[in-house]
Amino acid sequence: MNKVKETISEMANDLYAVGAIDKTTLRKFDVKSLTPVPNYTAKQISSIRNKLGFSQAVFAAYLNVSDRAVKKWEQGDSKPSGATLKLLSIVDRKGIEIIA
Repeated sequence: MNKVKETISEMANDLYAVGAIDKTTLRKFDVKSLTPVPNYTAKQISSIRNKLGFSQAVFAAYLNVSDRAVKKWEQGDSKPSGATLKLLSIVDRKGIEIIA
């Protein structure tokens, strides 16, 4: 089955390369084409929040986490992961309006 997935992935990449399918369609067939989620440093998280002009509590509410979690991220005591990390990445790239 793995060989079949590889073949489909290669075909999808070839079709994308010649313009026969778009990036959205490519993502349905090739997991490697998904946008990688960066790991944010404490300073980067703080910078994202400050750029938005939010308190830690308000930023936490948008991300559906506790304000304590945001404080720990910004102090470098812990790091966001999973869905929260993906959401933070989306906010960083697209702005808070995308999730508001």
